[in-house]
Amino acid sequence: MRRILDAAWRLSRERGLTGWTLRDLGAEVGMRAPSLYEYAASKNALFDQMFADGYRRLGERIDGLQRPADPVELARAGARLFVGFAAEEPARFQLLFQFTAPGFAPSAESMALARRPLDELAGVLVAAGVDPAELDLWTAVLTGLASQQVSNDPGGDRWLRLTDTALDRLLLPAHP
Repeated sequence: MRRILDAAWRLSRERGLTGWTLRDLGAEVGMRAPSLYEYAASKNALFDQMFADGYRRLGERIDGLQRPADPVELARAGARLFVGFAAEEPARFQLLFQFTAPGFAPSAESMALARRPLDELAGVLVAAGVDPAELDLWTAVLTGLASQQVSNDPGGDRWLRLTDTALDRLLLPAHP
């Protein structure tokens, strides 16, 4: 399955999420399209596996994060990790954070993987003294930075460099 997922990500990077078919994927991995149904019943089912794969990879990055003891510094480190992760793969960003594949909806199992980073962020923000009601603001700002990076400076760092500035603005009320 790893070979199929890697090929699906490669095709998505090259052609966009909706720019390839299961037949294209089969050719990429040396299989006939009907044989892929053993691994995924449809392209949306494959998108679900890709969605889960993307969030597993984010979870691995989170697990490997050096965790400062200070919750504010942990919030900063986590935000930098997230924006960098989100911006490094435009196709992954679109699938995980923009739902740009028509008709695709992640399964409950895949959404559980997606909840983990959000729940961890919520815990870190509370420890840093941020009002939990502001979680949506944080996610909007962080995904917005990643979206701008992906859209306007792919491979660069124009919006990545603004992560700390954005965090300073978001943390200002909690830490004057």
